[in-house]
Amino acid sequence: MSVTKFAAFAGAAVVVTLAVTLAMTQIMLPAQRFEDCIEGSVAGGNIGGPFELMDHRGQMVTDAQVLDQPALVYFGYTFCPDVCPMDVARNVVAVEILADAGLTVKPVFITIDPARDTVDYLADFVANNHPEMVGLTGTAEQIAKAARAYKVYYRKQPSEDEDYYLMDHSSFSYFMVPDVGFVDFLRSDLLPEVVADRLACVLRAP
Repeated sequence: MSVTKFAAFAGAAVVVTLAVTLAMTQIMLPAQRFEDCIEGSVAGGNIGGPFELMDHRGQMVTDAQVLDQPALVYFGYTFCPDVCPMDVARNVVAVEILADAGLTVKPVFITIDPARDTVDYLADFVANNHPEMVGLTGTAEQIAKAARAYKVYYRKQPSEDEDYYLMDHSSFSYFMVPDVGFVDFLRSDLLPEVVADRLACVLRAP
C-alpha cells in the first residue's frame, strides 16, 4: 500500500471511529446524566413512541405535541375504583410540589378504556384533577398502539353488563423528557414527595 493510500485509509478510519464514538456518546449521555437520579430504569430506554390521539378538548394531537415539555404519563381509566384515582392524585401532588420549586412537569392521562372514556368524560376528569393535565383517548387501535409503545398491559374483565366492567392494567407512571424520551418509571407505592425528588433530580441534572 502506498503512503498516499495508507494516509487516506487511516484518515477515513479516524473519521469513522470519531463518528461511532460520537454516536455512542449521544446514546449513553442521557443514562450517564441521570444515573444518580433513577433507580433501576435506563434513561432513553425502549419505552414510548409515536402516537396520534384525541385530547380532552376534542383535538387530534401527536406525541410530539403532548410531550413538548417534561411530562408524567399515566395509563388508566376514569371508571377505575381504586388504583387510578390514587396514582393520578399522587402525580398531581408531585407536579404541584415541583411547581412550587420552579420546575414544570405536565401530567398526562391516557385512557385504556376508550369505549367509555369519551372526550366529555376526560374533560370532566381533567378539570377535577389539574388545570395543566392533558387527557387522551382514541380508537381501540390507537390506544393499543400507544400502550404497546409504553409496554403497558391492560385487559377488560368479563362482565355481564356492557356498561359496568373493570379493567386490569399495569400502573406505572412514565417520566418523559423532550430530546431524551423515557427517563424513569414511578411505581404506585411511591409517595408524591419521593416522585417529586426523583423528577427534580433529573430536571436539575447538568
